[in-house]
Amino acid sequence: MVDQPADGVYPEHWEADVVLRDGGTAHLRPIHPADSDAVQAFHVGQSQKSIYMRFFAFKSKLSAKELKRFTEVDYKDRVALVITIGGEIMGIGRYDRLDDPEEAEVAFNIADAHQGRGIGSILLEHLAAAARENGIRKFSAEVLPENRKMLMVFSDAGYDVKRHFDDGVVSLEFNIDPTDKSRAVMESREHRAEARSIQELLAPSSVAVIGASRKWGTVGYQLLEHIIEGGFTGPVYAINPEALELAGMLSFAKLSEVPGPVKLAIIAVPYDEVPKVVQECGEAGVKGIVVATAGYADDGERGLARQRDLVRQARANGMRVIGPASLGIVNTNPAVSLNASMAPSLARRGGLGLFSQSAAIGVSLYAASSRRRVGISTFLSAGNRADVSGNDMMQFWEDDADTTAVGLYLESIGNPRKFSRLARRLARTKPVIVAKSDAMGLNLPPGHAVRTTQAPPEALDAMMRQAGVIRVETIEELMDVAQIVSSQPLPKGPGVAVFSNSSALGKVVADRATAAGLGVERIVADVDLDAGMSRSLPALRRSLQETLTVDSVHAVVVALLPARGLTVEKIGAVLAECSAAAGKPVVAAFTGLLDPSIYVEGMVGAPAEAGAGSAAAGAAAEATAAEPAAGVPCYSNPGAAVAALAAVVRYAHWVVRDQGLFVEPEGCDPEGAHEDLEELLRPVSGEQLVRLDPPSAAKLLGRYGIRVLPSEGFESEDDAVAAAERLGWPVALKTTDPALRHRLDLGGVRLDIQDADSLRRNIAQMRRSLQRYGSPSLEVQSMAPVGQACTFRAIEDPLLGPVVSFGLAGDAVNLLDDWAHRVPPLSGSDVHDFIRAPRASRKLFGYQGLPAVDAAALEDLAARLTRLKDNHPEIALVEFNPVLAGPDGAVILAADVRIANAAQRTDTARRAMRS
Repeated sequence: MVDQPADGVYPEHWEADVVLRDGGTAHLRPIHPADSDAVQAFHVGQSQKSIYMRFFAFKSKLSAKELKRFTEVDYKDRVALVITIGGEIMGIGRYDRLDDPEEAEVAFNIADAHQGRGIGSILLEHLAAAARENGIRKFSAEVLPENRKMLMVFSDAGYDVKRHFDDGVVSLEFNIDPTDKSRAVMESREHRAEARSIQELLAPSSVAVIGASRKWGTVGYQLLEHIIEGGFTGPVYAINPEALELAGMLSFAKLSEVPGPVKLAIIAVPYDEVPKVVQECGEAGVKGIVVATAGYADDGERGLARQRDLVRQARANGMRVIGPASLGIVNTNPAVSLNASMAPSLARRGGLGLFSQSAAIGVSLYAASSRRRVGISTFLSAGNRADVSGNDMMQFWEDDADTTAVGLYLESIGNPRKFSRLARRLARTKPVIVAKSDAMGLNLPPGHAVRTTQAPPEALDAMMRQAGVIRVETIEELMDVAQIVSSQPLPKGPGVAVFSNSSALGKVVADRATAAGLGVERIVADVDLDAGMSRSLPALRRSLQETLTVDSVHAVVVALLPARGLTVEKIGAVLAECSAAAGKPVVAAFTGLLDPSIYVEGMVGAPAEAGAGSAAAGAAAEATAAEPAAGVPCYSNPGAAVAALAAVVRYAHWVVRDQGLFVEPEGCDPEGAHEDLEELLRPVSGEQLVRLDPPSAAKLLGRYGIRVLPSEGFESEDDAVAAAERLGWPVALKTTDPALRHRLDLGGVRLDIQDADSLRRNIAQMRRSLQRYGSPSLEVQSMAPVGQACTFRAIEDPLLGPVVSFGLAGDAVNLLDDWAHRVPPLSGSDVHDFIRAPRASRKLFGYQGLPAVDAAALEDLAARLTRLKDNHPEIALVEFNPVLAGPDGAVILAADVRIANAAQRTDTARRAMRS
């Protein structure tokens, strides 16, 4: 949990590594009294013009009094942040609270040599976050008119900046609460910076292999050999202090001896030597490192500590880290031609971008793509994923013209909210396929140091689906889908035609397609492939062309048994020709072919999966073509073809669907709720969880237009009658015990009590029947209209942040766990799907002749709860149970609201790399 920083207490949680505009990295932290000499050196190194712009006068040197004031702050009313590279200060930002406790004056100073790298905007984001934490809501600044760069920092930040000119100075002021525009600006800058940083890694102008060896079979030997034989277009340097010559080229004893600049360093030295090598890379100006060295995951907590030190050291010197324990990176673009990996040859060029974490999964993923002959654009194995992650790769792939689809195998996830945001944006233009372990988020692989989740396992999958991700279970399923999206147009609908030379097989495939949610528009099961090549292929072409012209047919599944005299290559050529002419996807399954060496020229994929466990080296060696093979996706069984096509159809529907807007429902008051929570949390310390009393809960929920049907507790029967008179007859009588209050069968609730005498009798009877449960207290409540009982729940998860859940109250959620889960923010379409996601939700829409409920009212409640939970991480839990949904609205009968000091979320309103 993150506490408010007390006066003078160093706020360590403000520290962050950041990516600059040009892709380099730096460290941001609060200033400290020990920085006095560094601040003086920073000031002295500035030009006269820069000093004048900052102080409105020239100061050749700061006085001792000024240094004391600038470096000794209380981290509350006076805050200063510095950005450092290699320990040297490159920028300073500060604020000082004014007489108005909600306003502070802000100022910046950026080193001349580092202006234009986006340091000012990063400092502003982090200062604003620190100020909001300390109760400040507005910034003001005074800037000289000629200081255009600083004026641009403020005007381009996305805030509503008010300015006026007075006495030769431009005065600015603006509210620092995040707005849609400021978030969009931050995300755009984050995207450009992170994409640039990955571009520097995947397309370096020069590479050095540190730990290169002449000993065959060693990691250093193979990496150097693969880079050279892959045809890397830039200079390659071998670094080994014990060799004069390696791979037919001059070797250097250390990096500092290399005659030219080194942009990327591949590190393959023993575990204990890595820190020294990383330091040398930083001193040499290297932009990024790939750490092939393993051992961190095997060294327990000591290994994790060394891994964190490795990343901290690299980032502080402006470098990104791939690994440790990385399999390497690949870029098939001919202008780069980089195979800095353990694969023996450069992959077949194509449009699929691939990301994996552990080396073992990377080998399997790379081998699967090679075996299927699916061409790739780039491949990155993150190893322990200490720094560069799948989120970084998605930022890069979004802009990469060589990449048309992406596939990720995830074993852990560090920032799922950011993943959701990036995947939703990327998936609008390029398919995103994700395979993950069912235990991801619950258990961490060795060497992975991220948070774990306490949310239901289905929540993470739901988050991916709402972001448009094509979710698969295995590497083979990932490649099944990749074969289609990397070589075929997206289907424009669910209608399919099934072609086969076996009526029985055609019927089976059609049934499978229907079960997968596809609409079978036509079955052509009389395909004759035994009439000889001169007759069979033209007939197949004519029939397929005719079928593809049918408007309701959006894709074709061809499932064929072996035919005499016809090769799959010849059949594949016809299928590819027809598919290309019609602009519709065609997938093929050649059932019964057992020879693993048979591949379909001009087709993607192998018709047989025998030998699928072959070594990665052998599989990769087969993929030597420089250009991608365009053609028809080919499978060894029709079930895999249908499942992959169905996944692509669902994705295609998501792409064209109106996603709705991320709007806040009318009548919400986030600022009022923030003030309520500040007051309620003032006496709360540590990780204490506080359950709000009904009046406090009602007030907080009311800030978002959420109303709970009133109820009143009582001690005596006379108190109960008086409460019923205030609420209005008829009333319901309930126990306050959460386990019993909805249980008619256990005597925990009595409904439709019309008068005082009846209420008194029911109180006496209920108290007798509840004695076996400890005589819980009772309350009366206004009667609600009849309806279907539903339940909403929202929690704050350590990994996912806010998670909202919906289900139909009773056995559906209690026994069958029939919940729908979503991770905010939710668009209008997300909310619509949310209410309809539980299997039992059919009861809400006219089930068995009952009237349909007011779904719009449930959607409105879901939208309000989602925004409440998304805006306020201090709310640890909200539960509405039951919510009675009727034809004319939805009524909340009971609300449980609990609050606590909020931990920092994984995705915040400031740019920061994962710690």
